[in-house]
Amino acid sequence: MNVFVASGDVQDRDAAIPLLCRTRRLFPFIERIFADGGYQGQKTANAVAWTLEIVKRSDLHRFVVLPKRWIVERTFAWISRNRRLARDFERHARKAAAFVRLAMIRLMLRRLSVSPSS
Repeated sequence: MNVFVASGDVQDRDAAIPLLCRTRRLFPFIERIFADGGYQGQKTANAVAWTLEIVKRSDLHRFVVLPKRWIVERTFAWISRNRRLARDFERHARKAAAFVRLAMIRLMLRRLSVSPSS
């Protein structure tokens, strides 16, 4: 829906504020946001006009599928299928954001072009 690429020295919860504000303008009908523990904090919760639900990792040391977290992880896997996004090759953040958008557009077009089987 939206992409924001920040430098490595920016905390996730600090980078979330401009991303979520921009996303709010584009998609005012969204009611709930699922985020991982990196976005936890009162500052982020106050800046967001949505219900912010933090999805925590499993405390166990074995693989457990967490339904909401799985959505994010599989999206990262889909993005990483694109050779250009498998590693950090881009010098500029805007180019990295553009390639993420292209990867998701490619994914959506493939899903739309699949004819239903009978």
